[in-house]
Amino acid sequence: MIRHVVAWKLAAEDEEGKVAAAAAIQAALAPLPAIIPEIKTFSIGPNVAYADKNWDICLVADYDDLDGLETYQVHPEHLKAVDIVKPLVSARASVDFEL
Repeated sequence: MIRHVVAWKLAAEDEEGKVAAAAAIQAALAPLPAIIPEIKTFSIGPNVAYADKNWDICLVADYDDLDGLETYQVHPEHLKAVDIVKPLVSARASVDFEL
């Protein structure tokens, strides 16, 4: 099992802009588990604590193996979501590890 963790810093600097950007990112990515069968578990949500230190929004998803993760990465619906996410963020960090 591979766990895929992605955290983003949002480009918006005001609270209203951050809330809107986080909602747009969630709306773009949340439908993917119903479309991409390789996604075994999926959670996404905005940060709720320590805003001065933490990243703004995080996704955690599990895949059976690296092939499943790669299938997700290049899936056309994921790539459409990436096009929505990229302009809303200023930085991205990710880690993929084996469970």
